[in-house]
This record gives sequence, C-alpha cells and structure tokens, in this order.
Amino acid sequence: MGHTSWAAKGYVTDSFRISLRRGPSTENKILKFLPSGYPVEILKTEEGWSLVHSLADDPENLKGWVLSRYLIIRLPWENQTKLLLQENAVLKEKLARLEGDRDETLKQEADKNIKLKTVHESSQKTIQMLTKENENLRFSQKNRLFLSGALVLLCGLISGMLVGRQQKKQRLSL
Repeated sequence: MGHTSWAAKGYVTDSFRISLRRGPSTENKILKFLPSGYPVEILKTEEGWSLVHSLADDPENLKGWVLSRYLIIRLPWENQTKLLLQENAVLKEKLARLEGDRDETLKQEADKNIKLKTVHESSQKTIQMLTKENENLRFSQKNRLFLSGALVLLCGLISGMLVGRQQKKQRLSL
C-alpha cells in the first residue's frame, strides 16, 4: 500500500457532483455532495482516494475523502470562463476609457493644429509683406544713392562750368 502525502490545491472536476465521505471507501458515510468547481485542498492521496479540506467559504469547514479521479489540478473550465469573462469586461471598460481619452486628445490636438495653421498662415502673410516692404526700401535706397550720385555729378558739372566761365572771363579781362 502506497501512501502519498502532499498538500496542493485541487477542484472537483467539470460537470457533476461528487460525494465527500468520512473515509476512503464507498462504504463510508457521505458527508456532503460537492459540485463541479468546488475548491478543495488535497491533503493526502492513498489507493485512489484523496483526503481533502474545503477551501470554499463553508461554515462547516469540512474535511473528508473523495475519489482521486474526480479531482483536477487546473481551474475548471466554467470557473476559467467566468474569470476570463470578468477580465474581458474589465478590459473592455478600460479600452472604452482609453478610446475616449484618445478621442479627446485627438480633438484637442486637432484644435491646436487649426490654431497653429492660422498662426502659420498669418506669419506667412506677415513675412511676405515684410519681404515686399524690405525690397521697396532697398529699391528706394538705391534710388536715393543714384539720385545723390546724379546730384553730385550735376553739381560738379555746374561748378565746373561756372569755374570755367570765370577763368574765361579773367583771361579775357587780362
């Protein structure tokens, strides 16, 4: 007779109820029927039977024997499904919140973008106006320089003509 003694978490297998008995045989009294997915702690196993302790919120805090073949180590599919559905609902809520945040951020950024485009267009117009004004000022300055040069030349010619006439008169008067 082999004795295996270890403590591990286990569950009543999917889709039926098993009997929790006072001892490790079908001759022992049934203490309670455990439904599928009922959590138990497996205290020890011997000859196809497992001694289990209830992990459920059970005021009776039962301990008894069940056939080992009716226990599974993994979480039953129905329990896994419930957990996954809960997780899915939480994730959907989080996704909806994040999508709302994203939409709000996109709206704010679109508004900022429109304002920036307006400022950019206004700045471009100002740049064009200032560039044209700068060109006009350069042209005006070139004209002033040209006119100043022409005026100096004209003054030089007039001075030269006057000085030349005076010299001519002085020569004639001598």
